Amino acid sequence: MILKKNILILFLFFYLFGISHGDELFEKGKEIFLNDGNCASCHSLADAKSIATIGPNLDEIRPSLEKVLVTVTNGIGVMPAYQDILTKEEIEAVAHYVSKASN
Repeated sequence: MILKKNILILFLFFYLFGISHGDELFEKGKEIFLNDGNCASCHSLADAKSIATIGPNLDEIRPSLEKVLVTVTNGIGVMPAYQDILTKEEIEAVAHYVSKASN
């Protein structure tokens, strides 16, 4: 019974506080999303507290890591390519962040 309580407590802890809070790549990606990438000016994403409506709502479309990597690197529609704006590592970080935060 004690083991079940401990497992439940751990589950609730990770559910409430998120596994990603210790994830350095996640935190770096969030910083890029909010600042250098300027993603929050166009996209809604609950974790980033962004409510922009120019681009797709990322919480609704829940893109995969691969989809974000391709889209941020090459652009799509009116969204510009960021391959000459962000480094490869920055693109990977923001893709990691968006795919985790939206799914």
